[in-house]
Amino acid sequence: MPRLAPAHAIDCFSNETAGDFLWKAHRDPYNLVVYQLGNAPCHDFMWGYMAACPGLVVLHDARLHQARAHDLLEQERFDDYRQEFWYDHPQARRDFVEYAVAGLGGPIYYCWPMLRVVMGTARCVAVHNARVAADLREEFPEVPVEAIHLGTVPFESADNAAGRARVRARFGVPENAVLFAAFGKMTAEKRIEVILRAFETMAGERGDVHLLLAGDTSECAAIDAGRFSPALSARVHVAGYIPDQAIGEYLAASDACLCLRWPTALETSAAWVQCLAAGKPTVISDLAHLVDIPAIDPSGRRAPPASADPIAIAVDLLDEHGSLLLALRTLAGDPLLRDALGRAGHAYWGVNHAIEVMVRDYEQLIERAAASPVPTVADLPPHFTDDHSALARAITGQFGFSLDDILGSST
Repeated sequence: MPRLAPAHAIDCFSNETAGDFLWKAHRDPYNLVVYQLGNAPCHDFMWGYMAACPGLVVLHDARLHQARAHDLLEQERFDDYRQEFWYDHPQARRDFVEYAVAGLGGPIYYCWPMLRVVMGTARCVAVHNARVAADLREEFPEVPVEAIHLGTVPFESADNAAGRARVRARFGVPENAVLFAAFGKMTAEKRIEVILRAFETMAGERGDVHLLLAGDTSECAAIDAGRFSPALSARVHVAGYIPDQAIGEYLAASDACLCLRWPTALETSAAWVQCLAAGKPTVISDLAHLVDIPAIDPSGRRAPPASADPIAIAVDLLDEHGSLLLALRTLAGDPLLRDALGRAGHAYWGVNHAIEVMVRDYEQLIERAAASPVPTVADLPPHFTDDHSALARAITGQFGFSLDDILGSST
């Protein structure tokens, strides 16, 4: 491992503390800067640092257009968005940007990932899926790209019988009922409307099934108690945002977890991994980058790779409603299958997603990334090369000294 600078062996910055990053890095350069980057708004602040301080970029999403469009257009930085999109996708129609600038974006963003700046300025890039890593290496052959496991620590009480009873009592779910659950922020990409339609059909067939939606609902218009039929309102339970310390009880209360995704940013779902850690059977979307996950089809037949114990049911996107409805029927009617999938899923988590597995990957990756050269990119869009110091330099110049003297001072 490269020896870390003694003054600050490890510093962690958030959007609240990132103002300290540049002066610390200027006075005592870090051996390696690690960026954790995805489409969540809390990652937006990192874009201002990556070109100036190249490092290891861990991509939690390999399609970032959604975040870039939201951040730049929200600030009315329309020209910056145009320049960055054209740089990232020179082959695209140049006037597409006007479609986005006019506020007409959305799922179409997934067609253009806006990765070229990130890939070109990184010393090394990591993702949580080997197939995604291979595709990125093919598209950006000059960039070192590694696949690392996504690790999680299981939530406490995820196997707690008392916690299970408390949550079920809170929502009026009988102990002998089958409770399906979806976790995490409720968005259109989580296929909530599809889940509600399939569950409504299922609820009409069986009186012992319930659905729990556990997560922030602020971005999902489909979750509106006033839109549910009276019969469905008693069977669909909207928990809203749940603090981390309580999630284990909600996992314990669940019998099967719905972890769907489309469109996809080629992510590995942390919510899905937590469901595996809790020993819950899961239903996932049958996506190209997830084909190595051992799964069965909704009828219960095993799909490739057949050599591994299945851990999930994979839903066909081309027949999403019918496929999901069949998966719900299969799981609701077969407690032995639920138990087998849950046990195999927990074992799969231990091998592939336990925190110790991820730590081992990071230890090896950080050493390689720190030894990688800093890339030189001469043609970046202007907003990545402007350090916005012109005014400060002009003011300090009036007093006969330079801004660099101040930044280089140890006092």
